[in-house]
Amino acid sequence: MLGLGDDRLSIYLNDHLAGSTAGASLARRAAGSNEGTSYGPVLDAIAGEIEEDRRSLLEVMERLSVGQDRLKTAIGWGAEKVGRLKLNGELLSYSPLSRLEEIEALLLGVEGKLALWRALRRTHGSDPRLAGVDLDGLIDRASSQRRRLERQRVRAADEALG
Repeated sequence: MLGLGDDRLSIYLNDHLAGSTAGASLARRAAGSNEGTSYGPVLDAIAGEIEEDRRSLLEVMERLSVGQDRLKTAIGWGAEKVGRLKLNGELLSYSPLSRLEEIEALLLGVEGKLALWRALRRTHGSDPRLAGVDLDGLIDRASSQRRRLERQRVRAADEALG
């Protein structure tokens, strides 16, 4: 039987798994929409890293014996798909506002992921089950993603709103 702390950990990790599922889908879509632009290579690299981070989260969950809440993950995936249905100033095409909003959504996700890795380092950093999981490396990569996305966000804001 799981203790209260284990229940909280399961809920927390599954919430982040749902977010990472949506984030990975959004990152792939943003990279594809910006292929052939100066945004494309940065977004493509970050999308690959976000997928790696999702796999790292799944590994952490497995090591901590936390099962996946498939419904929550499916809801995260569906929420990203519904998020595509918004007005962006263009009838059917990708617009500079679309790019800005996608980058800002990715930034929010990266902030959440950074908080996750920091919380796990603090609460489970010495847990022998996580031996070999480089939480500091995951924190550094999320920080790098945040910096790179912020540079892209500033450019996208200038183009969309300037």
